[in-house]
Amino acid sequence: MRGLTTVIVAAALVVSTAWPAVAQAPPGLYPAVGAGTNFLDHAELLGNVPEPAWYEANIPFVDLPDREIRDTYYYRWRTYREALKYTGPRDGWIVSEFLGPVGYSAPNGGIVAAAGHHVYEGRWLRDHRYLDDYVDYWLRGSGSGPKPATDFLNKNTTDWAHQYSFWAADAVAARAAVDGRAGFATDRLPELVRQWQRWSPQFNQELGLYWQTPVWDAMEYTASSYQSPDPYHGGDGYRPTLNAYQYGDARAIAQLFQARGDVSNARQFEQAAEALKANQERWLWDATGKFYKHVMRDDNPGRTKLADRESIGFVPWYFHMAPAGNSAAWAQLTDPQGFAAPYGPTTAERRSPWFMRDALNGCCRWNGPSWPYATSQTLTALANLLIDYPSQPYIDRDDYLAVLRGYALTQRKNGEPYVAEAHHPDENRWLYDGKGHSEDYNHSTFNDNVLSGLLGIRPALGNTVSIAPLVPDSWTHFAVENLPYHGHNLTVVWDRDGSHYGRGTGLRVWLDGKLTHTQPTLAALRLTIPPRSGADLPELVDDFANVSRTGYPTARASYSYSADPPTKAIDGQDFHLDVPGTRWTSYGSPNAADWLEVDLGAPAPISDLRVTFYDDGGGVRVPTTFDLRYRAPDGQWRDIPGQQRTPAQPVARQVNRVLVQPALTTDRVRILPRRGDGGAVGITAFSSYRSAVRGLRASLPDQLSVRSGAVETTTTLVAQQPLRGVRATLAVPSGWSATPLTSATASQLAPGRSLVTRWRVTAPAGLPLGERVPIRLLATASGSGSTGATSALSSAQTVFDPADYAAVLWDDTFEADRLGSYRVDSPFSEPSPSLKVADGVLTASGIARSGSVLAAPVTGDARGTAIVVEPRSFAGSAPEDSLFLGQTAGNRDFTLAWFNNAGKASGVDVTVGGVRRGDEATGGCCASLTWAPGDRLAVVVQDGRLTSWHEHEKRWTLLRAAPIGIAVDPAVVAGWSPAFGLRLDAGALVIDRFTVRSR
Repeated sequence: MRGLTTVIVAAALVVSTAWPAVAQAPPGLYPAVGAGTNFLDHAELLGNVPEPAWYEANIPFVDLPDREIRDTYYYRWRTYREALKYTGPRDGWIVSEFLGPVGYSAPNGGIVAAAGHHVYEGRWLRDHRYLDDYVDYWLRGSGSGPKPATDFLNKNTTDWAHQYSFWAADAVAARAAVDGRAGFATDRLPELVRQWQRWSPQFNQELGLYWQTPVWDAMEYTASSYQSPDPYHGGDGYRPTLNAYQYGDARAIAQLFQARGDVSNARQFEQAAEALKANQERWLWDATGKFYKHVMRDDNPGRTKLADRESIGFVPWYFHMAPAGNSAAWAQLTDPQGFAAPYGPTTAERRSPWFMRDALNGCCRWNGPSWPYATSQTLTALANLLIDYPSQPYIDRDDYLAVLRGYALTQRKNGEPYVAEAHHPDENRWLYDGKGHSEDYNHSTFNDNVLSGLLGIRPALGNTVSIAPLVPDSWTHFAVENLPYHGHNLTVVWDRDGSHYGRGTGLRVWLDGKLTHTQPTLAALRLTIPPRSGADLPELVDDFANVSRTGYPTARASYSYSADPPTKAIDGQDFHLDVPGTRWTSYGSPNAADWLEVDLGAPAPISDLRVTFYDDGGGVRVPTTFDLRYRAPDGQWRDIPGQQRTPAQPVARQVNRVLVQPALTTDRVRILPRRGDGGAVGITAFSSYRSAVRGLRASLPDQLSVRSGAVETTTTLVAQQPLRGVRATLAVPSGWSATPLTSATASQLAPGRSLVTRWRVTAPAGLPLGERVPIRLLATASGSGSTGATSALSSAQTVFDPADYAAVLWDDTFEADRLGSYRVDSPFSEPSPSLKVADGVLTASGIARSGSVLAAPVTGDARGTAIVVEPRSFAGSAPEDSLFLGQTAGNRDFTLAWFNNAGKASGVDVTVGGVRRGDEATGGCCASLTWAPGDRLAVVVQDGRLTSWHEHEKRWTLLRAAPIGIAVDPAVVAGWSPAFGLRLDAGALVIDRFTVRSR
């Protein structure tokens, strides 16, 4: 039987027949380190970090005689680990800038401003999956998607990857030079070229340079900004930043084309880079001041350079763009009137009259404070100068160490390692350090400056590595151990007399634990690295993760401390800080024990559960034991069978892993942690991982709009390699059904071939309008290497359709004047606007604030009332230019959705007995709304809920859902009059039609 009419019901629990019958070894928690050396005491170097096994598996270990730099190195790996955020199956891992979300970030919390830093820093990790996902987030995923071109989000650009300046291709190539996976980088050449080209609207053909607004260089309130009419944004100008980034990206793209054997395209980008370099020398290099400077774009016909030196003038060396003859610029780094500072370098020279202007009055000024973002750029540029350029008399390796050490010393607070947003250049204190916002700020590099600068590990795309340490002659020892490089482990040890490590004298290099090179001095060297094509790590998906903490998956608990809601346990982050926190705790619970539940909405396979327990050493401690349960088909909770636990007993601040063999499929999982003394417990992360089928991609539409109880949709599985026994399953929530209308299996799929299946998805009767539920496509295959399930996640939503409300209770097309039929209410306590019916429209006009609500001479329907209005035009006034829709019994009793055209927003007002109700009845505020001529607005009042809708291009979109039944009996509301309201400050608001419908 083909099973073409099989109905899959989400609530059913089954032992998944889609999984291979033969047990396969599960992937390890961490990538295997492989053969290497064991010279250093890793546990002592790490100190008391959570999950030390992660660091053991991922980072290069270093030993340095400078304790401050060494301790900062391990601290910064901890902050990087905290910044890793799993966003869900669509985008996977990203590297966050702030530990908590901010309002101007891209979807799921990415901010592109420091993405180049994130890639440079993370390229030294052994687990390549973090940066694989993160690079694709900006090039192919949500980070490459459209954004509003608004002043708040950069009005000059229309996608998130161009919200701020970004050296994308250079960072991707630099990462490939470390891990040796050039194929990953070359596969993304189309996206890297597109990223480079999309800066073209900011390219001036006459000058051959790009312009940028300083704030979108991540640098508001700079010395150059203060010389414009808008100190916050700064005057648009030709800057050494974006032009150097575009130069570096052009060279990297050329290098990647060369690696692919495409000489023609490589030459094209080499020429573009050379042209940028020549034009930057012509327009931005100040031969007198010997520095690269900002040139204002507007009102500057002579292209005069600003007098002030800013740290951005060092950026060209970051990309080897500056010629050797310009090295005199570096004298400014150590000049007391330049950028030198005890906690520097500064972001503007001290000579500038704008130095530290307003910097002590509040964030964020980049006109003097010591800024890790810029310091790390300067150190990278300085390392390039000292290692890759001819020798020069202005600065040396001792200066490099001094700047790096000063950078390390800034990263302290109360004597402990700490990094925030900006530091005072002359005092031991952070200037910009907002509580719950700035902690462990991930906006710079440090460890890359240690590895590629101080220790001189210089990676290459080819099968070589150069080692050119910048350590001072006074250092008698240092070591970097098991650095992941091109699939190998690289260890470099300097021990002048052999007494510190006992492994011999001089400089020694080990590859995969074997001594391959020795020399008596610290002279630079280049080694050939044997090529190694290591297998990529398996793709893993966490089905529990929900960064937004809205919709599904969702988490519930029998009790939660007010600051530690259950959704924080599945927010994709796992760290153990108090500000901000990312955990659920039962602190203060009156219960003897509590549970945490994850509701997937639609079933998924459960095979690899992972939990990290929070332990603050006080009121919240690691549990003595824990149970794991699933919701069975009969709705009962039962113990998950076949558990294999590692470790056997719960431990704190480490991953507790539970393998489930055989895998099962369910839509809800509960964990019940218990302490022997009955005290509180906590969880920082609860995850359900599964392997994806290698070489199989799954997709379905992002959203299914369900009208009249059902919808048809198509799923697609595409093979990137030969696959056998391919099967698609569409998992839907309890009460829903998904029926395949065409074949959901393929005996074989050749590369490039697809399995396309048509499905009918049916919602249960009586589902509330606007309800959104997850729909999960699961794809499996049989045969070697095809263990696991590839998935794609979508959602289905029951949407408003006027045809479902066939009975017309009132319809006013304003062909005739029926104003006398309406009751005119004044809930706003304002004069009524002038109301006039003529030429088939209703016009409300006024010269000052006015408003009223017109109640139709009918009542609603308990089965559901739909109220639709067709605006012809809004008044254009502000702040009030609004329509209201809903039901009313007068000035003291009404439930009305509002649509504010001036504010581009929509919400709900509920007033009962003259008392205005809050979010518990209105559903909160607010939804974005952009109305266009021809659009319609609607409200449906049904079953104690008010839903508001916007129709654009014949598609209805939910704006708000308000549980008004909390405030007023639905039967009472049904007897109120359907109504529409108009409120404006001046001008004329024109309505084409007002209709009331019921089922």
